[in-house]
Amino acid sequence: MSVFKRAPIAVRREERAAHIFMLPWFLGVIFITLGPMIVSIGLSMTKYRLIGKPRFIGLDNYVKMFSDARLMQSLKVTFLYVIVGVPLALALALLLAVVLNKGVRGLSFYRSVYYLPSLFAGSVAIGVLWRQVFGAEGIVNTIAGWFGIDSMGHSWVGDPKTAIWTLILLHVWTFGSSMIIFLAGLRQVPQELYEASALDGANKWQQFCHVTVPVLTPIIFFNLVMGIINSFQNFAQAFVVSGGTGGPTDSTLVYALYVYQQAFGSTRNMGYAAALGWLLVLIVGVLTGLNFLFSKKWVHYAD
Repeated sequence: MSVFKRAPIAVRREERAAHIFMLPWFLGVIFITLGPMIVSIGLSMTKYRLIGKPRFIGLDNYVKMFSDARLMQSLKVTFLYVIVGVPLALALALLLAVVLNKGVRGLSFYRSVYYLPSLFAGSVAIGVLWRQVFGAEGIVNTIAGWFGIDSMGHSWVGDPKTAIWTLILLHVWTFGSSMIIFLAGLRQVPQELYEASALDGANKWQQFCHVTVPVLTPIIFFNLVMGIINSFQNFAQAFVVSGGTGGPTDSTLVYALYVYQQAFGSTRNMGYAAALGWLLVLIVGVLTGLNFLFSKKWVHYAD
């Protein structure tokens, strides 16, 4: 009987221990996530310039968005960055994952080398390096000169027509994390599927299209959603490459950089920046929802 009497006490102790261990997470959600989100909703309806008290203006910040030309430009630049950069990065990541999955010698070394750029993608050093590589006297112009292309003196990051493409190329270069996920997924593809398709006369390309890709569609979907979300949050690369201006002529003014300029630039319009932040939440939420909606037509799960 004593055993049955002590059991509820032991259960309650375990529950208290679990609550204590979960307490830091709950405090983080409340004070670091939910708290700032609630405050930002309030600030988005005020005129607040960091100095002085916020002044309530209702929905004026949201109405202002419809006539903000630079906001429209930042959306245009960001959507171009996402629509071109994300598919290219995923395609390159999948291609290299397939190659590395063929039993390449020194797999661990190559996997580390390809993953390394992802670790430094948002660093200031990489942004400075990229400005030097695509600058007027950079290595890109030097290599072009070897092939008889005289582009010395032309700054790729200083030309409005090419600046955004250097940022897209930088995004594609940081494909390592997606590649690692693809590589893990390729290890889970049943070999009997390849054997059965080979017996039916399928070549390597047909096996890739009709076996590898369908099995990997859940992983492709995951990388696609995460890639879109991360691309909309891109800030450090555009900030460093453009010197914080989004130039030349706002050709690299991605959305996150524009929000930063509104919040901490010369205007210090924190209320408007908060409203822009919630517009970003809405855009990312809608795109993610659409991805989940259309995923029913092309993502294939094991069941």
